[in-house]
Amino acid sequence: MYCQFYGLDERPFNVTSDPAFFFLSRQHKEALSHLLYGVSQRKGILVITGEIGTGKTTLCRFFLNQLPKNVKTAFILNPYFSEIQLLEAIINDFGLKVRTKSRLSFVWELNKFLLSESETGNNVVLIIDEAQNLRPQALEQIRLLSNLETEKDKLIQIVLVGQPELNRKLDLYDLRQLQQRIMVRYHITPLEENELNDYINHRLNIAGSNGRIKFTDETFKIISDFSCGVPRLINIICDRALLAGFVAETKTIDSDIINKCVKELNIYLVKQ
Repeated sequence: MYCQFYGLDERPFNVTSDPAFFFLSRQHKEALSHLLYGVSQRKGILVITGEIGTGKTTLCRFFLNQLPKNVKTAFILNPYFSEIQLLEAIINDFGLKVRTKSRLSFVWELNKFLLSESETGNNVVLIIDEAQNLRPQALEQIRLLSNLETEKDKLIQIVLVGQPELNRKLDLYDLRQLQQRIMVRYHITPLEENELNDYINHRLNIAGSNGRIKFTDETFKIISDFSCGVPRLINIICDRALLAGFVAETKTIDSDIINKCVKELNIYLVKQ
């Protein structure tokens, strides 16, 4: 609606997980480094956690784009699966075909695929997003998959990504064997206040603003207080502010506009 008014190529503050808009904050840079290290060194199981809206899925998509061609990947979203359904989803995402849909057939086919990729010098990465939704039995299946290995290397690198509840689930006594196999952990926290300005301008520039849109200095503190540094909430308030600026026919987003948007959003969130 407002893109033509501002001269934008696309909306800069969509809440979709678009890796083109990925912002390398200090936290996200460190998380990305942990992922790249864990996969390149074939560490087996990696765990990335963070609160809702901190950019975990966007990080995953950006990470996938950074991997070399000799890394084969599967990306599982929202895994409300039993252990057998999880295996089937993994098999399907790797593009494998199984005639008989049984646990033994799925594991056999996956192991054959992993050995073949290893023999040709390839690595294999499985990312499971929203992993806090996995049942303990499915997490135990993850542990069994991590046992697929040669004498020297893990055949598959497994990245579990989820909200902090994932760590609490992994602490269950029945999952202690899985916990001992986790070699890399990182928890993403919200953006620091001094990163907010750069984050907003980064997304505006990616969308093609070329400096035509200006958020005044006093708006950043208001946005920071509203969002607590959570990228998704920053996107929501900034998107609403651009719409308000469009209605007011101004390309300068000042404190009056932001305060009005905060009030409207707070009313909306209370109703929710």
